[in-house]
Amino acid sequence: MKNRAIGVYGASGMGREVMPLVRAQHGGLDVDFFYVDDGVSEGSGVITFETFSSLPYREKFATIAIANSRIRETLAMRCAAAGVSSIDVRAQNAVILDNVEIGEGALLCNFTHITSDVRVGRHFHANFYSYVAHDCVIGDFVTFGPGVKCNGNVHIEDHAYLGSGAVLKQGRPGEPRRIGRGAVVGMGAVVTRDVPAGVTVVGNPARPLIHRS
Repeated sequence: MKNRAIGVYGASGMGREVMPLVRAQHGGLDVDFFYVDDGVSEGSGVITFETFSSLPYREKFATIAIANSRIRETLAMRCAAAGVSSIDVRAQNAVILDNVEIGEGALLCNFTHITSDVRVGRHFHANFYSYVAHDCVIGDFVTFGPGVKCNGNVHIEDHAYLGSGAVLKQGRPGEPRRIGRGAVVGMGAVVTRDVPAGVTVVGNPARPLIHRS
C-alpha cells in the first residue's frame, strides 16, 4: 500500500478536467488517485467519501472540483473533520507573479493568470483563461468561470460567482470596485459598478436581473 491517497471530490465534468492537473502536479511512485463522489454508485474508479476517508493510507488529501461554493464549503469542512487535508492544484502554465497570497484548496486551471499584489481566500476556483490583476482582494469560496477578466483594484467577497467571460472594470486605489458576498455575475456581463451582496447582474453594462412573472 502506498503512503498517500489523493481524491478529486466530484466525478462530473469538472472533476474529469481537474484530475489530469492533479496527476501532473502531485504524481509520484508513492501516491494513488481516486474520484470521490457521494452522488453516484461506487465503481468505474469512483468511490464515496466514506470509503475514501477509511482507506488505510498514511496521508489523505483532496481537492474539491465542485463549482457550487456552498457545497464546496460543506465538503471542505467534512474533509477537515475526517482528517483529509486540502491540496492546491495549479496547472503547469498558470502564471503567478509577485506578492500574491492564496489560501488553501485553490484550484487554478490552465492559463490562469494572477499578477501582483493580490490576496485570494480559501478554496478559490479559477477556470481556464481566468485573469486577476493587481491589487485585487478575493474572499473565500469564490468561483470564476472560464475566461473571467478581473481588472485591478477589485474586491470580491465570499461565495461570489462570476460566469464565463465576465469582465470586471477596474476600481481605484482606495476606492475598489466591490462584488458583494454571494453575488452572481452572469456569463459575458461587463461590470462597471459595484454589485451588492446576493444580487445577480447580467448584460453590458451589467444590471440587476429582473425576474418577470
